[in-house]
Amino acid sequence: MEIDFEKMQGLAPAIVQDAATGEVLMLGFMNRESLQLTLNTGYVTFYSRTRQKLWMKGETSGNRLKLISAATDCDNDSVLVRVKVEGDGLVCHEGTRSCFTKPLAAGANGAASITDAKPVPEVKA
Repeated sequence: MEIDFEKMQGLAPAIVQDAATGEVLMLGFMNRESLQLTLNTGYVTFYSRTRQKLWMKGETSGNRLKLISAATDCDNDSVLVRVKVEGDGLVCHEGTRSCFTKPLAAGANGAASITDAKPVPEVKA
């Protein structure tokens, strides 16, 4: 059995979770080659949709994602990678541990809106 990359034109969403705390750190996309590299090297590699190329997370910043385990969901179309963050632990390019820090709420018209509320607290590793 294999990951179904065809549902999203050759890509699969990859959720990155801290293996020690369970905190969700980021969401990236993988193609067959980036998943294979991740499993073979032990470091998470994504496929950049904007740059149209492979990139190892943290390759320049030093905040690499050391693979602890990988799993697929029940539909075999997305990946969960559990990691240990190397470097200073700041996974997001905005300088936070997690990319998920902007609170959402229902806006005046009922549509989802990014609020001005305090950022979602980060889990300390």
